[in-house]
Amino acid sequence: MSPISSADESPARPFTVCREDEPLPASLRGAVAAIGNFDGVHRGHRILVEAVRETAGAAGRPAIVLTFEPHPRAYFAPHLPLFRLTGPGAKEIVFRRLGLDGLVVRRFDAELAGTGARDFVRRLLKEDLGLSGVVIGHDFHFGRGREGTPALLADLCREAGLACRIIPPVALPAEAEPVSSSAIRAALARGDVARANALLGYRWFVQGVVRHGDKRGRTLGYPTANIALPDCGLAHGIYAVRVRLPDGRPRPGVASYGRRPTFDDGAPLLEVNLFDFAGDLYGQALDVEFAAFIRGEERFASAEALIARMDIDAAEARTLLEAGRTPSMLEGGSPLLAGRGLG
Repeated sequence: MSPISSADESPARPFTVCREDEPLPASLRGAVAAIGNFDGVHRGHRILVEAVRETAGAAGRPAIVLTFEPHPRAYFAPHLPLFRLTGPGAKEIVFRRLGLDGLVVRRFDAELAGTGARDFVRRLLKEDLGLSGVVIGHDFHFGRGREGTPALLADLCREAGLACRIIPPVALPAEAEPVSSSAIRAALARGDVARANALLGYRWFVQGVVRHGDKRGRTLGYPTANIALPDCGLAHGIYAVRVRLPDGRPRPGVASYGRRPTFDDGAPLLEVNLFDFAGDLYGQALDVEFAAFIRGEERFASAEALIARMDIDAAEARTLLEAGRTPSMLEGGSPLLAGRGLG
């Protein structure tokens, strides 16, 4: 388990991550937990976070999130690609910013997949984690074959002496469609970053390690930090981005995600050009958040035509970044609490 701290953020209380099979620390015993996969940690999920903070606060208990790795879909169908909006590291960043006391990750394996609904409550929630209560969404299912429904969980929790709170569907104002991870994936698949970020309530971001490429960007006057994004469903195109460097500094930039049709039509790659930056980032981990979509990927007749268009893209990215008002999970000096900064 590990308390997370950062030089540029000062949360009101420590945030502890308890990964997979690590024992729960005494400081989190008796917690109230929001349970789910939380892919994206979108505005609907943040209502659960707000509810767990409220419920735990009223009872004088720690407020935590309980989630599972690998994602159940990856466990049951490992051969199928899974476009994950928020990986494990990104979840740690987001839940910390939301003012929780901790994040507990449990391994999703054959044993957990075969656990019946009653044992899920008795063994995992009560005996292993020692929870005092849970908060779930209206569509939460659990236990062997997804036999457990929200109503059944409420009954089993009552038997086990746990409080249970069920949150109804969440929709944006003036919209009938509930906020969902599927809707966010669909938006990103068509390059609609504005829509995806509106559903998230913050700028969507990815994490990755900078790898060596063919260094063609240097010859074009646009050196890039190249990051592979496995099973990413983002539309191929050009984006205005902000990048958090390993030392915590934010940097504006412009990024291309795609196959480089003008040159090699290779495997999809995220190529990020940081404005006004010089330095070696190879082998270092970056956080890249997407502020706006500029255009789709194109094939150009020559390198000169591509450079001319890249000049336009970079200028547009600077303008879009200066005008952007969507909150960031990577920047700021205090936790971004649920219910705030969602406009």
